[in-house]
Amino acid sequence: MIVLDSLKDFTLASAKAVAWQGAGVRLGDRATAAMQAARERFEALIDDPEVVIYGVTSGYGQNAKLRLSPEERKRHAADPPMAPAVSWGDPLPDRVARAIVFARLANFVEGHAAVSPSIAEAVAAMLDAPTQPTIPTRGQGGAGEILSLSHLFLPMLSTIEPAEKDVLSLINGSPAATGLVTDAALAARSRIQVTAEMLALAAEAFNAPFGHYDAALDGLWNNAHDAEALALIRRLMAADPADDRRAYQAPVSFRILPRILGQANLALDIAETVAAQSLAAVTDNPVVLPPDADRPHGRAISTGGYHNAQAPMAMDQITAAYANLAMIAERMAAKLLDEAISLLPTDATDTQAQSRGYLGCLPMAAVGYADEARSLATATLLPGSESGGFGANDVASPVFPAWSKQERAGVLLESALATLGPIALRAFDLSGRPVPAPLKTLSDAVRDIVPDLDDGRTLGLATSDLAAHLRAKVYSA
Repeated sequence: MIVLDSLKDFTLASAKAVAWQGAGVRLGDRATAAMQAARERFEALIDDPEVVIYGVTSGYGQNAKLRLSPEERKRHAADPPMAPAVSWGDPLPDRVARAIVFARLANFVEGHAAVSPSIAEAVAAMLDAPTQPTIPTRGQGGAGEILSLSHLFLPMLSTIEPAEKDVLSLINGSPAATGLVTDAALAARSRIQVTAEMLALAAEAFNAPFGHYDAALDGLWNNAHDAEALALIRRLMAADPADDRRAYQAPVSFRILPRILGQANLALDIAETVAAQSLAAVTDNPVVLPPDADRPHGRAISTGGYHNAQAPMAMDQITAAYANLAMIAERMAAKLLDEAISLLPTDATDTQAQSRGYLGCLPMAAVGYADEARSLATATLLPGSESGGFGANDVASPVFPAWSKQERAGVLLESALATLGPIALRAFDLSGRPVPAPLKTLSDAVRDIVPDLDDGRTLGLATSDLAAHLRAKVYSA
């Protein structure tokens, strides 16, 4: 159970506990008191007939110029957000929906949304349920996040009566962008580790010169992300520089491995920074500010906080890193099967064991996976047309397409890695070299899932199972 008392409680660690590990949340006494006080001030504020607050004393969108009477205001507040719930297609995984619900609470806990405390408690209670309402990933072309958040919170609003601003506090702001980039960052940290293990296995199977990953490069390259990658490769290969290794350089794909992993580390760093900032950010529109000497009830201002422009940029960097890593996996697979390069038998064929499966077609599949990942590695920019035809809502948020691209690219990377695993294990068998201890768990899993003997299955089915195993590792942390 995660206790939320202030914005400081919204961290990557707490988000992971809630979204990936199923932890519940409770609003602490400090947060409850802050929300109650803010709500009381807000109710006094809107009693002033001169005060104009978007969506509360006025209509929404193009109707913001219309002023509402107190009676109209209350009727307006009670309307559920049925109209924006228009999208469908490809539901978000439940872990991402949980991340979005968690992020929604950030606007509440210090009173910046002035939401009714009963609404805040109901949102927190959603995380006690075994599953969240379905959020489509497709059709999210609206300004802000009202389309996705309407799907998420409509079921809850059928059980509780909202007051002024409550519905707006549920569907405005940018918790979807926060949840999406948080999920991408959490997955990337695990996926980069899984990827590094498979690529290090291939590098050791190739008997790549250890100088390619020498500690001297940590400082020479003057790049902390590359140095982190170099250190990880050395730990995984656990090789002694004095070992009898290849006397001349390996192909480029093996030599630039730490640089490409370094790029992934930088993308991860960016995503984690954006996620951490977004989790503890107040993004409501309108946002309610505390009282000052001139405003005893505080004030409410309209903002663009609901548009998180950094989240898609961060996710695009992850997509690009995945695409490059998938290409490296494909090239390593091909070089391990190339007799002139690997110094192994042609196509890594064991003439003494005719029942071993032929692996020469695996890199062909890897080309398909890597090339599709490359096609996804494009900048996710602001949509070029107005969204929805509403005059005031003229720019849509691109966060859902950015998340979908990195999610798909992650699946494709796991597929490319799965084609490399059996080839690397065959190379170890043919050379008689031992698998390094840090990579033994991975090599055992590859051998178990894709046996190097004809067991009646096509290699596609077996490597598909291996890709699923790698994906399970990504999300098990």
